[in-house]
Formats: sequence, C-alpha cells, structure tokens
Amino acid sequence: MNMRSASPERAWKAATMSAADKYLYVDRSVVNNPLAQADWASKKLVWVPSERLGFEAGSVKEEHGDEVLVELADSGKKVRVNKDDIQKMNPPKFNKVEDMAELTCLNEASVLHNLKERYYSGLIYTYSGLFCVVINPYKNLPIYSEEIVEMYKGKKRHEMPPHIYAITDTAYRSMMQAAVVRVVFLRCGAENSSVLSHGELEKQLLQANPILEAFGNAKTVKNDNSSRFGKFIRINFDVNGYIVGANIETYLLEKSRAIRQAREERTFHIFYYMLSGAGDKIRTELCLEGYSKYRFLSNGNVTIPGQQDKDMFTDTMEAMRIMGFSQEEHIGLLRVVSSVLQLGNMSFKKERHSDQASMPDDTAAQKVCHLMGMNVTDFTRAILSPRIKVGRDYVQKAQTQEQAEFAVEALAKATYERMFRWLVMRINKALDKTKRQGASFIGILDIAGFEIFELNSFEQLCINYTNEKLQQLFNHTMFILEQEEYQREGIEWSFIDFGLDLQPCIDLIEKPASPPGILALLDEECWFPKATDKSFVEKVLQEQGTHPKFFKPKKLKDEADFCIIHYAGKVDYKADEWLMKNMDPLNDNVATLLNQSTDKFVSELWKDVDRIVGLDKVAGMSELPGAFKTRKGMFRTVGQLYKEQLSKLMATLRNTNPNFVRCIIPNHEKKAGKLDPHLVLDQLRCNGVLEGIRICRQGFPNRIVFQEFRQRYEILTPNAIPKGFMDGKQACVLMIKALELDPNLYRIGQSKVFFRAGVLAHLEEERDMKITDVIISFQAWCRGYVARKAFAKRQQQLTAMKVIQRNCAAYLKLRNWQWWRLFTKVKPLLQVSRQEEEMQAKEDELNKVKEKQLHAEKQLEDMEVKQQQLMAEKLALQEQLQAEMDLCAEADEMRNRLVAKKQELEEILHDLEARVEEEEERANHLQTEKKKMQQNITDLEQQLDEEEAARQKLQLERVTLEAKLKKVEEDVMVLDDQNNKLSKEKKLLEERVAEFTTNLAEEEEKSKSLQKLKNKHEAMITDLEDRLRREEKLRQELEKNRRKLEGDSTELHDQIAELQAQIAELRAQLAKKEEELQEALARIEEEAAQKNLAQKKIRELEAQLSELQEDLELERAARTKAEKHRRDLGEELEALKTELEDTLDSTAAQQELRAKRETEVAHLKKTLEDEAKVHEQVVVEMRQKHGQAFDELNEQLEQAKRNKASVDKTKQALESERNELQIELQTLMQGKGESEHRRKKAEAQVQELQVKHAESEKQRAELAEKVTKLQAELDNVNSLLSEVEGKSIKATKDCSAVESQLQDVQELLQEETRQKLSFGTRLRQLEDEQNGLKEQLEEEEEARRNVEKQLQAAQAQLGELRKKMEAEAGSLENAEEGKKRIQRDLEAVTQRLDERSLAYDKLDKTKTRLQQELDDLLVDQDHLRQIVSNLEKKQKKFDQMLAEEKSISARYAEERDRAEAEAREKETRALALARELETISDMKDELDRANKMLRAEMEDLVSSKDDVGKSVHELEKSKRGMEQQLEEMRTQLEELEDELQATEDAKLRLEVNMQAMKAQYERDLAGKDEMGEEKKRQLVKQVREMEMELEDERKQRSVAVAARKKMELDLKELEAAIDQANKNREEALKQLRKLQAQMKDLLRELDETRLSREEILAQSKENEKKVKSMEADMIQMQEELAAAERMKRQAQQERDELQDEINNQASKTALAVEEKRRLDARIAQLEEELEEEQGNTELLNDRLKRTLLQVDQVNVELTAERSTSQRLEGARSQFERQNKELKLKLTEMEGTVKSKYKATIAALEAKIAQLEEQLDVETRERQSATKLVRRTEKKLKEVVLQVDDERRNSEQYKDQTEKLNSRMKQLKRQLEEAEEEAQRANANRRKLLRELEDATESADAMNREVTSLKSKLRRGDLPFTMRRVVSRGGVESDEENEAKSETPEPKPE
Repeated sequence: MNMRSASPERAWKAATMSAADKYLYVDRSVVNNPLAQADWASKKLVWVPSERLGFEAGSVKEEHGDEVLVELADSGKKVRVNKDDIQKMNPPKFNKVEDMAELTCLNEASVLHNLKERYYSGLIYTYSGLFCVVINPYKNLPIYSEEIVEMYKGKKRHEMPPHIYAITDTAYRSMMQAAVVRVVFLRCGAENSSVLSHGELEKQLLQANPILEAFGNAKTVKNDNSSRFGKFIRINFDVNGYIVGANIETYLLEKSRAIRQAREERTFHIFYYMLSGAGDKIRTELCLEGYSKYRFLSNGNVTIPGQQDKDMFTDTMEAMRIMGFSQEEHIGLLRVVSSVLQLGNMSFKKERHSDQASMPDDTAAQKVCHLMGMNVTDFTRAILSPRIKVGRDYVQKAQTQEQAEFAVEALAKATYERMFRWLVMRINKALDKTKRQGASFIGILDIAGFEIFELNSFEQLCINYTNEKLQQLFNHTMFILEQEEYQREGIEWSFIDFGLDLQPCIDLIEKPASPPGILALLDEECWFPKATDKSFVEKVLQEQGTHPKFFKPKKLKDEADFCIIHYAGKVDYKADEWLMKNMDPLNDNVATLLNQSTDKFVSELWKDVDRIVGLDKVAGMSELPGAFKTRKGMFRTVGQLYKEQLSKLMATLRNTNPNFVRCIIPNHEKKAGKLDPHLVLDQLRCNGVLEGIRICRQGFPNRIVFQEFRQRYEILTPNAIPKGFMDGKQACVLMIKALELDPNLYRIGQSKVFFRAGVLAHLEEERDMKITDVIISFQAWCRGYVARKAFAKRQQQLTAMKVIQRNCAAYLKLRNWQWWRLFTKVKPLLQVSRQEEEMQAKEDELNKVKEKQLHAEKQLEDMEVKQQQLMAEKLALQEQLQAEMDLCAEADEMRNRLVAKKQELEEILHDLEARVEEEEERANHLQTEKKKMQQNITDLEQQLDEEEAARQKLQLERVTLEAKLKKVEEDVMVLDDQNNKLSKEKKLLEERVAEFTTNLAEEEEKSKSLQKLKNKHEAMITDLEDRLRREEKLRQELEKNRRKLEGDSTELHDQIAELQAQIAELRAQLAKKEEELQEALARIEEEAAQKNLAQKKIRELEAQLSELQEDLELERAARTKAEKHRRDLGEELEALKTELEDTLDSTAAQQELRAKRETEVAHLKKTLEDEAKVHEQVVVEMRQKHGQAFDELNEQLEQAKRNKASVDKTKQALESERNELQIELQTLMQGKGESEHRRKKAEAQVQELQVKHAESEKQRAELAEKVTKLQAELDNVNSLLSEVEGKSIKATKDCSAVESQLQDVQELLQEETRQKLSFGTRLRQLEDEQNGLKEQLEEEEEARRNVEKQLQAAQAQLGELRKKMEAEAGSLENAEEGKKRIQRDLEAVTQRLDERSLAYDKLDKTKTRLQQELDDLLVDQDHLRQIVSNLEKKQKKFDQMLAEEKSISARYAEERDRAEAEAREKETRALALARELETISDMKDELDRANKMLRAEMEDLVSSKDDVGKSVHELEKSKRGMEQQLEEMRTQLEELEDELQATEDAKLRLEVNMQAMKAQYERDLAGKDEMGEEKKRQLVKQVREMEMELEDERKQRSVAVAARKKMELDLKELEAAIDQANKNREEALKQLRKLQAQMKDLLRELDETRLSREEILAQSKENEKKVKSMEADMIQMQEELAAAERMKRQAQQERDELQDEINNQASKTALAVEEKRRLDARIAQLEEELEEEQGNTELLNDRLKRTLLQVDQVNVELTAERSTSQRLEGARSQFERQNKELKLKLTEMEGTVKSKYKATIAALEAKIAQLEEQLDVETRERQSATKLVRRTEKKLKEVVLQVDDERRNSEQYKDQTEKLNSRMKQLKRQLEEAEEEAQRANANRRKLLRELEDATESADAMNREVTSLKSKLRRGDLPFTMRRVVSRGGVESDEENEAKSETPEPKPE
C-alpha cells in the first residue's frame, strides 16, 4: 500500500501548526495513537447503519447465524443487526487518509467517516482515486494566498496535501510536457475558482466571470451564488505556456427562473442589480419601477447577506467596460432585461360571452413596445389574435387567456435566453485573440450534478443524461489508468471496461432506433399533429417496457409516468408538457415583429426567426389537421440540439487528459462546522464518488511496495525468509506463501504487491494479535526476572542478618573479657598480621602478570590471523592485478576501435551538421512562412467541415486496412498450421518411401516429358536473353533522349509555373469582379423591386382615381338632377313673379306680411354670410395644415433623392472599377502571350527584364511625383469624395494582398493534392502487393497438395511392392534379380525423392522469403499508420478548434446554393475520375495477365530438372540493377512521404486561410445587405407615413384648388434644383473617375515592376537549382540507367500533355479575349441603358408625385362638390317650404331675389366649368403616365434579361476556368498513377527474377544430388537391404530431430 509517511519536515510542520497548515496537513500524532490501535484490535469495531448519523461505530459481541449482536460505541446500547447491513471499519492508521482509494475497507461508511473527520479538522479537500472531493466550509480559509500557490508549483500530486492548486498545477504541467495533449479540468458543483494571471487578456478573462454570474447565477436554497447554467471554459495556451485566448460554451440555461422562483429564492442577479443600482436617468429610460410591482419577481426584494446589489451593479458595468462592451450594448442589455420584467406585468382577462382573451390595460404592453422598438397595435394583435398558417392560407385565431399568458411567458424566457447567448458570444469575441494561436488548452467544465426530486421533468432528464455520459467518461478513464498500472506491473487480470456498465442506461435515453430511445420517441411524437404527453408515455412503455433499466412505477396515476434506473439510483419522471418543452414554441407573429424592431440590438437577437417553432405547429397538434405538415423539417427540437451539443462536448473531452473535482455542500443551513451525513451520502452517490469506489472494489485497490510490506508484516512470517540478502519481490513471495493467502486476493507486480479490498485489514488484525502475543510473553519474562532478583536479594539479606546476630551475640559475650581486650590491643603490633597483607599484594601482582600474558597471547593470535588474511588478500590482489592487466590490454584494443569508430562518427557528425544547417535554413524559411500564415489562421478555422469528412474517410480506410491486415495474419497462421501438418505427414511418408520400387517405366516417361519441357524452356531463356540485350540497347538510346528531354521539361515546368501564377491572379480578379458584378446586379434588382412597388402604387392610385371618377360622375348626375330641379323651381319662381306683378295692388295686410318676409330674408342672408365666413376660416386652417404636410413631403422627397444619389454614386464607382479590372485583365492576357515567347529566349529575356526594371524604377519615381500632384488635386475635392477615395485605395491594397495570398494558397494546394494522390496510390500499391502475396501462398498450397497426391500414389505403389517382395523372398535367384531391379528402382526413387525434397526446400525458402516480404509490408504499413496517426492528431486539433467555431456556422446558411453548384462541379470531376479509374483498371488487368504469364513460366522453370545456369550471370546482373532501383525508389518514397506530410500541413493552413477570407467577404456582403434592408425598411416606413398623411390630406380636400398653383411653382423650383444637383454630381463623378483611373494605372505599373523583379529573382534561383541538379545528375547517371525507359515514357507523356495543355490554353485564352471584348461591349451598352433607365425612373417618380397631387386635388374637388350638392339639397327643401308660404306675396322681392340667384348661378356655373377643365387635364396626364409606365416596364424587362444573360456568361466563363484547373489536376494525377504502375511492373519483374534465381539454385542442388546418388549406386558399396535399413534409420532420426532441423531429406550414412 502506497501510504505516505510523514517526513521530518512535515512532522515539524504538524508540530508547529500555522494558520494555513492547520487546514492542509493531518496531525499524525493523533492519527498514530497506539491506544486507538489497541482499542480497534480488541473490540472488533464495525459500522452499523443509523437513521440519525448515517453510520455509527460499534463492536461485535456475538454472532447468531445471519444476525450479529453489536454494542454501539457512543451509547453502549446493544442492537441486533443483519450481517449484510454492517460494514467493516478501517484500522486507525487509515484515519483522515488523504486518498480514500487507499482505504483497505472501501465502503460508504468508511468514506463518510473519513470525509467527516477531515471536515471537522478543517481539511476540506480529499482525494478519492481520480476525484478531488471538496466540502464547502461556509467560511473563509487562509489556504488561497500567493504563498500557498508558490508552495504547490512544480510539485507532484502525492508530494503535497490535497488542494485545488495541486489539480491545476498537474493539469498545467502535463499540458506543457506534452503539447499535443489537452488537459481538461472537470468540475461539477457551485464552487467558483479563478486563475491568477496578469495582462490585458488575463484581466478580461477574469472579468468574464462576474458578467456571467450576474446574468446566469441566482440565489437558491442551497447556495447564495448558484450557477444556473452549465459552462465549458477553454483557456488556450501557446507553446511557451502563455494564455493566448479563451472561449466559453454554455449548456441548459434555467430560463424558467426568469418568470417564477421558489420560496426564498431569487431570479437572476442582474434584475436586482439593475433595480438597485440604476441611476435616475437610466430608470426613466428603462421605465423601471419598484420590486413589488413586477409579477415575475415572485418573492420581491430578496437580499443576500454580505452583498450589496448596488455595488455589484457598478462592478458588473465596469467588467463589461473592460471587456470592450459599447454604451449601446450596455443600454441594449438593460432594455431587454427591463422588457422581460414588463412582460410579466401584462394582464389578460376572459371576455364575458366567449373564451377569447382581452387586454383591458395595455400600459405594460406600451412599455414593452417602447423598450423593444415595436408598434403597440401590432404587438397586441399578435398576442391576442395571431395569424396562423393553415394549409396555404393564413387565418387569424383568437387566443384564450391561458394561451395568451403562456405566449407571454414563453416570449420572456426566449428573450432572456437569446440575450444570454448573445452575451456569451460577445464575451467569446472579446476573448478570442487571433495574433497568437494556442497549441494546447485547459478546459473547465462546470455543469449541474445529478438531480433526483420526488417528481422529475424534462430538464432533470437532460441533466441526468449528461451526468451519465460524464460518469461513463470517468469510468472509462479509470479503466484505462487501471489497465496501464496492471500492464506496467505485469499483473494478470481480466480487464473490464467499466464505462460499459452505463451504456444500457445511455442507450435507453439516446438510442436512435431498434428500439428508439426516450429522446428519439419524444422527437417522433413532436412530429405528429395529434400527439399528447399521454400518447408519448404509452409509446415509451410499448417500446422500452422490457428494458432492464426501465420500468413502470407502482404508484398512483398522477404521481409518475415511468422510472429509469441511473447509476445514482432510481428516478421517477413525470412527462407533463414534455412535447411543448421539447419543441419550445413561440408566437411567431411577435417574433417577426421583434425581428423587424427599430432597435438594432433587439432585431439582432431575433434575426433567426425562421428557425423557431411557431403557433401553427402547436395549433396543428390539437385542432388544425394538415397545418403541422406545412413546414416539416424547418425546426429542430430542444432534445436534438442538446444531444448534438453534448456529443461535441464528449468528443472534446475524450481527446483530453481529465481531472475530476466533486463539490459537496455539508448542510442546507449554510453553517460552518456542521455536516449532514444523509445529505453528503446522497451527493456522493449522485456525483459518482461511490461509483468510483465500486469500480475500485472490482480490482486490487490496495497497493504496497515490497520494502514497506516486508517491514510491516514480516513479524507474521518469522522463519519464512532466510538470513542474508534477498530481493524484495522474492521475500514478499515467500511471506505470502507462509501467510497462505488465497491467490485471488493478491497479485505480485514488479515493484509492489496488490491486494483486494479488506485484505490489509485482515493482515492488520493478525499483526496486532501477533504483537499482542509477543508483548505478553515479553512482559511475563520481565516480571519473572524481577521477581527472582527480588527473592535472591531477600535471601542474602536473611543470611546477613543471621551472621550479624551471631557476631553480636559473641561480641556481647567477649567484650568484658580481659584477655580479649589484650588480644585486640596486641594483634595490630604482630608481624604475622602484616604477612596476609603482603600475600594479598603478591597475589594481586601475580594476577596482573597473568592478565598481561593472556593479553599478549591474544594479540599474537590476532596478528597471525591478520597475517593469513593479508597473505590471502595479497594473492587476490595479484590475481586482480593480472586481470586488470588483461583488461587494460583489452581496453587498449577497445580504445583503438573506439578511436576508429570516433573518426567514423565524426565524419557522420560533419554530414549531420551540414544537414542540420540545411534544415535550420529550411526551418527559418518555414518559420517566416509560419509567421505569415499565423496572421490569418485564427479567422480561418471556421470552415473545416471538409477536413472532418476527409479525416473520417481516412479513419474508415485505416479500419479497413487493419481488418485486412488481421485477415492476412490469420491466413498466415492458418498456413503455418497447415505447413506443420504437412511436414508431419511428409515425415510419415518418408518412412515408407524406402519401399518404393515400381512404376519405373512411368517415371521414365515423365522424365522424357520433363526433358522436352526443359528444352522448351531453354529456348525461351535464349529468347529472353536476346530480348534483354535489345532492351539494354534501347535503354542506352532512351538515356540519351532522357537527358535531352530533361532540359525541355525543366523549361516547360518553369513556363507552367508562370502560367499557373497568372491564371491564379486572373481567377482571383475574375472572382472579385464577379462578386462586384453580383453586388451591382443585386442593387439593380433592389431598384427594380422599388420600381415594381412604385408601379404597384401607381396602379392602386389609378384604381382610386377610377373610383373617384365614378363618384364624380355620380356627383355630376346628382348635380344635373339638382340643376333640373333648380330650373323647375326657377319656372315656378317666374310664375310667382307674374302673379306678384298681377297682385301689386294688394292690401296693407299683404304689405305687412311682405315686410315680415323681407326681415326673414335679411336674417337668412346674414346667416348665410356668417356661414361663409366660418367656411373661409376652415379653408384657411386647412390650407395651413396642407402646407405643413406638403413641406414634410418635400423633406422626405429630398431625403429619398439623396439616398438615390448615394446609391447611384456607389453604382458608378463599382462600374468604373469593373472597367478598370477588365483593362487589367486584357493586360494580363497580353502578358500571358508574352510568357510563351519568353519560353524560347530565357537569357535574352533576363537582360530585357533588367533593363525594364531600371526603367520601371525611373517611372516609379516619376509616378511618385505624379501621385503627389494628384494628391494635391484630391485635397480640393469635397469631403465625400475624399472618403470614397480612401476607401477605394484601402480596397485595392486589400485586394492585392488577398490576390497574392490566394495565389500562394492555390500553388501550395495543388502541390498538396498531388502528393496526397501519390500517397493514396502508394496505399493501393501496398494492397495490390498484399493480394499478390496471398495468391502466391494459395499457389504454394496447390503445389503442396499435388505433392501430397503424388506421395499417396507412391504409398500405394510401395504397398504393392511389399506384397511382391514377400512373395519373392523364397528364392535367392529371384532375390538377386530382384536386387538388381530394386537397385535400379531405388536409384530412380532416390532421385525422385531428392527432387521432391529440393522442391520442398524451395517451397520453404519461398515461404520464408514471402514472410520477409510480408514483414516488410507490415513495417511499411506501420509507417503508414504512424502517418495516419499524425494526421489524426492534427485532425483532433482542428476538430477541437472546429467545436469552438461550429456555433457560428448557423450564419452561413446562405452558402447552400453555392455548395450545390460546387457539388455539381465535383460530380463532373467524379465522372472524370471514374473514367480515369476505368483506364487504370484496364492497365492493371493487362499487368495482371502479364504477371500470370510470367508466373506460369516461372513454375515451368521450377519443374524442370536439368541445368539452367547459363543465364545465371545475366540474371545476377539484372538482380543487382533491380536492387539498386529498389533502393532508389525507397529513398524517393521516403522523401515523398516527408514532403507529403509538410504539404498536408501547408494545405490545412492555406485552406483555412482561404475559407476565412471567404467567410470575411461574405460577412461584409451580409453587412451591406443588412444596411440595404434597413434602408428598405426605412423607406417602407416612410411610405406608410406618407399614406397616412395622404389620408389626412383627403380629409382636407377643400384646400387643394388654392394650393395647386403654389405647389406647381414649388415643383418647378425643385426640378431646377434637382437638375443643378445632378449636373454637379455628374461633374464630381467624372473627376472621381479620372482620379481613380490615374491611381489604378499607377498601382498597375507598380505591380508590374514588382512582378518582373520577383520573376527575375525566381529565375535566378531556378537556374542555380538547375546547375546543382545537373551536377547531381552527372554523378548519379550510371546508377539511373535502369530507370531510363520509365523516364522516357514519362517525359514523352508529360511533353504531349503539356503541349496539348498549352494549345488548349492558347485557344481558351483567345476565346476568353473574344468573350471579354463582347462582354465589354455588352457592359457599355448596359451602362448606357441603365443611365437612360435612371433618367426615366426620375421622370417617372416626378410624374408619379404630380399625379398623386392631382389625385388629391380631384378628391378635394369631389368632396367640395358633394358638400355643395348636399347644401343644394337642403336649400331646395327649404325653398320648397318657402315657396309654399310665399306663393302669393313675393312680387316685391323679385328684383333682389332675382339678382341674388343670378349671381349664385353664375358662380356655380363658373365653378363647374373649372372643375370640368381640371378633370380633362387629369385624364390626359393619367393617360400619358400609363403610357410612360408601360414603356418603362418594357425597358426594365429588357434590362433584366440582359443582366441575366451577362450573369450566365460570367458563370460559363467561371465554369470554363474551373474545368481547366480540374483538367490540369487530372493530367497530373494520371502522370503520377502511370509512374506508380511502372513501379509496380518493376516490382513484379524483380519478384520474377528472384523466383528464377531460386529455381536455378534448386536445379543445381538437384543435379548435384542426382550425381552423388548415381555414383553411390554405381559403386554398390552397400547391399540393398543395408541401404534400406540405413535410410529408414535416417528417417527415424529425422523424426526425432524434428524440432531441431527443418530439412526434410533423409540422411543415409
């Protein structure tokens, strides 16, 4: 087990725990507590499940079957638990372990306990195998400082405690060590981290996080800053490890949070930031209100502790400023956020008598429309009654209240989601730095973890599906690492791919068919009109009911619909609204309005409205059959898009080196130091940590090195290891044998021992028991020793006490005795008392002398031993000296050899240095090219779909080649088996061959036939020799021709290169002109569309005019009727007058009555006058209003004219540029003709070009002066012309740069395609050689079978001979005769046997040779595989770049038509290639037939017996020549492969450049189109406003007559002003054209001088190359004689093809010149017609305006007539009443009334005449206008047809150029394939020569054996029987030595 013991430094750190170390390092003094170890050993501690704590510790007391009595450690309570429920506890040494994979008992309880103990100790990071588990501390920890970062830099993972810095540092170092390996750092959870770096890019990268958090994060119950979307952040690094860019991809934004939130949760932060931090100006602009007034803020103002929303708003705006957001983008984002809030305030009510919804208060709708730039009326109509397509028609469908509310909520969610996607795209744009390309990247994947709620919906299915895929990636990664570890250690283990465990569940979700998965069934139901969620559930149950991971829950119907068993557990899903969520429908009416919004930001967000799911689909699902099928295939479901996005992500992750981080929240209260066990266990299950532990249990998770295992567990096996040194592995093997472990529980590797889970715990228990026994025995011995020592001491004390007592008693008796006193006083004076002391001193001296003597003897013995040792060492040193002298002599010899070798190596080193210098020069050149190309690479990485297809094709080819190789290997193995079987059968047959004595006559006949065949083949060989001599003569002649043709070919190649360069330039210019022509045509089409609109308006106005005329006629009829009635009244008035004259003499009463009537008439007059005054005031007011409206119309008319003038200017500029490019095209065509003339006179041309170069330098100086003068003139032009000129100069510079780049790209692309084709042909050649080898093997098998048949016949003949020999054994005479006959037969048989054995030897040799060739092919194939793997690596790199750019590919749907055209061109190319393939296959068939003929001849030669060695010398010569050719071809092949690799890289770069340029141009074009669309929308809006104003003017029709004259005067003045402006514009355009032509001439002359200079340099370089190549050719000429014929054919073919190509090119150039002239004339004609049409359109517009004004006047007059007729009707009725009253008394009023009525009648008659005149004028003008409109329509149609013809002609010219290029490529490919065919033919010829050599060798061997046998038989040294016995013995010996020798022939001795 690889447990890391604490180092001294680490122990010191643990002892002096600092503030940071306390949260990183484990205190081992607590962990390694011996008391805890003893407690664990004595109590049998286990883990018991607990509802409160998850698991509790307990000790096992009793066991009863399946139940166990456990005493809980904390409470002391005893419980009975099932054995399966308890889990083992790890020993205390594993407490707080840093890597939980090292736990010996891997179970949930141990994992939870380890995490809990570490969390309570402040250690939040823990490893679990590949995972890094992080628990949220809910407080700030001091472990993220700069010192901690420095501490982890450059350290390995196991050297430091767990930390996120260790993971990131490991990822960064592995990325830097292997630049092609991308390292991905996977995260799941809510913890955010950042990378500390400096610089502008790093600053922007750090600022991207707060922006994404503001718009994508929210407060939830679990986390205050929870990320509500998944993201994958790529940080790109260059080769030096610097950050060069970043990219962010997002997944599954929780957009429903924008409209509703759960209790105590917030919506996205930006809503609260904006409402708290926006200033007064922004609040008024965004219509912001309080928190409580927004319905979408479900919980009002929910605050976050420790965070101020106002400050966060300021920080977010500052971060956006740092990221480069403009002020318009700032305001646009905030407007969209505010509009989302306002959408929630829209309220709908149900009408009283119907289900239709209504909007009683549209205040919120007005605010939304104000913020989003829409019309309120259109918006409310689109919400309440949208238009839905039914079949081919549109109907308006009233929406219910629920439908309207759903539409508004869907609109709010979609708006926020689109804004978020735009924000991510904008951040990516800011972080995408194109100057330095990243070689590698580190990715951070932060995505939602596994979710299991009570009822789960569609979102949870997508999240869980994602986590299933990520867990499968983790399992597969773990499987790979385990497999590498076991293979490295040599462990035998059945490898299990753990990733396959999750495949059934993934198939259940994503499988497309047979049976379809859940997502496929959901997409299928979305296509059916009447599908519901219930039908979807039924279909799922029907299709997947029997799946092991799927079942129907046994709950109520309204609970769950189905269940899926994921790796984290069983999940119940409720399929409510899954169809709607999958389609994500929107109100397409509102989406269209948003697309047409006046706010650019909003319209940009909704630019792809054609891809949404509209209301017609949703309606079609329930009500309208057939409506759903109208737009089938026009939208894609959410499931499909997410599945594609996830597949791209997984493809990226599979190509990376992943690290895994799992974040865990300890509790829901967000409290520090509290851990909820059940919550943590659920998260460990969901995030895959427990799944990883399950995988660990499958293998051998506990690993321990040999030394540590021996040191710790040697106590268990005390006598197993012998004394002395022993290898650690052997010692461990002996120890494990002594332990008697089950072999399934362990494996022994190369450096460590592997154990199953729980084995180390068992060993720990045994170790603890053993140590306990040892300690107990030691303690017992120690206690016995101490007790015995104490006992002896007590005994000594007892005896001493007795002596003391006895002496005391004697002293007491003697102390008073006088003699004793005398004795005590005299004794010291006696001499005797001193003798004892002297004796004692002498004894001491004697002892010292003895000790010295013993010491001297010991020293003497030691010296003798040392002397012996020294003598032995002396002898050993002498031997060693002798050996050293020998070694010295050998070393001298070795030194001499090394000196010689050193000289050789120095020579090689000099050569290598020379090559290195060349390579450095080449590398410098490539570096410069790389720097040039890297400028455009980043923009060009978008268009790599074709390379992806090519990569897939190569992968398929690789798979097929591997399958073929496997098949060949299997065939070879089968053939080896058959060969072994045949060899055994052959040896069995050889035992019986000795008895073969019959059928001699048949053999003689066969020998005669063979003699005939031999003669025949000798004749063939002589013919072949003659042919060979002729071929050598032809070869010499061809060599001469080849030298001659090489010079021609080099010149032709130079000319072709020049022509190709010119063609490339022409093609680029032509493409540019075609694009400009297309732009001009597009503008013409827009103008034509505008004309059509104008004509449509004219027709509508004509219809209105006709209606007005009809109304006028009706009014005239009414007026005639009124006139008639008036005349009748006049007649009655005359009658009354006469009656009044008759009654003048009336009475006074009548006079009074008359006076009264006169007062009434005066009163009526007064009222009439008042009414006239009021009418006049109204007329004045109407005139003023009309004047104002007319002024506004004039301003709009002037604006339109200015727009039209700008369009005309751009159009004329484009036309002038097109003319200039045509002139340049003519000059280039002339240059092409000059290039052909230059081919013949190269040297003279060089001198002329040098002169021209000098002249061009002078001209350039003059032109520079002219440029300065022209610049002075240009300064006088107005500001508009200066801007146009600057743009044109910039465009020309860009065009020239692009043309040069495009030319280089095309040249490199052509070289790459050639080499790629040669690579493909090389592959095909290898396949053909492989097939040939297979055929040879089959032929050998057939020959072997023939031999077997002959041996069987020989066996039968031997049986017959045995019978005859047994019958004839009786008589000696017959035996003698039989002996002679048998001897003759034996000679023939032995001869035949020798032939067979030689043939068999030959077969073995051919087999070995074929095996060698097969090995060579395998080596070549491995090389090819390596090339393919390199290509795949590059493809992977581009794939990952492609994954970043795929999101932008949606913009380029407009290229579909262009792609179709290219597809048609490719089809034509494919047909041409197919024809070439047929011709090549015919050539292949012919070569195969020739090969078969040669093979048949070779077999005949093999079967011949006699000497065919006459031609051996010639064959050896040809063989050597062929071998030289083979070596040359191999070197050429290697060079070609290197060049192929380089050119493929160049091709990839250049194609990327080309496509990016193309994309850039299309983006510019799209921008122009969008500008045109915006102008068009503005014009349409102006037209609508004009129509509204015209309606207002129709209401003011009474003022038109008086204003007409004024309008005509104003119109004349405007026409004069317009004419003057047109004149000024034409003069300015003429001056601009003149200046542009001068600038173009100058630029063209500069380009010509530059090209001429470059051509001179290129020709000088090519001449140097030619000289070098000629010198090399002179040296290698003798070696290349064998390849002369091929080179001749190649050169002839190239010459013919180039000649044809030059002829075709000349003819095509002539046709192109004619076509160009015709096009020039046509273009000039079109320009004239276009100018005429412009004038006509201007006149038409003026007349249209006049007609509109006249129509308005007529309308005004008509209304006036209607009003007068109404007044007349009123007057008539009034006068009738008056007439009845005044019939008798009106005579006195006759004069006054008569005069009044006469005046009014005259006025009315004058007015009627005036109106009739106006009507006539209007009719004449309308007729002339209609005629003019018809004429312009005809001219417009003609112009459109002419433009179409020009477009078709240009397309034909483009097709011709492309066909020419394809033809050139085809010719080159044919040439290369012909070379390959010739190479294959040479290979076949070499093969035949080798076989012929083998045949000659076998024939020689056969002849020698025949002569030897004949000589033996003639001598007759041995009797026949003896020979037979000996031969049999030889056969038997062959059988015995079968394993040693492979020669099948017997060895008679």
